[in-house]
Amino acid sequence: MTFETKCDILGQFWFEFRDDEKLKDFIEYNDIGLPLAWFISTHVVMPTSMAEEYVNETFDLFISAFEISHEEADLFTNLNDLLAYVEGRE
Repeated sequence: MTFETKCDILGQFWFEFRDDEKLKDFIEYNDIGLPLAWFISTHVVMPTSMAEEYVNETFDLFISAFEISHEEADLFTNLNDLLAYVEGRE
C-alpha cells in the first residue's frame, strides 16, 4: 500500500470518527498520526520522514485494531471498502 493511500484512509477515518466516544482511546493515542495523515491527504502539509514514521506507526495500529494483516490491507484503496470488509467478517 502506498503512503498516500495510508494517509487517505487514516485521514478520512480521523475526519469522520474523531468525535466518536467509542473510539476515544484510539483517537487520543494517535493524536499526532491521525490528524497528520489528514493534513497530508488534503495537501495542507508536505510529508517529511518523521511524518511518514508517525503515519506508518498509526496505520500499523489501525489495521491491528481491526485484526487485518498488511497483505489484507493492501487490497484496499479507501476507508469505506476496508470497513465493509471488516463488517463482512463479523
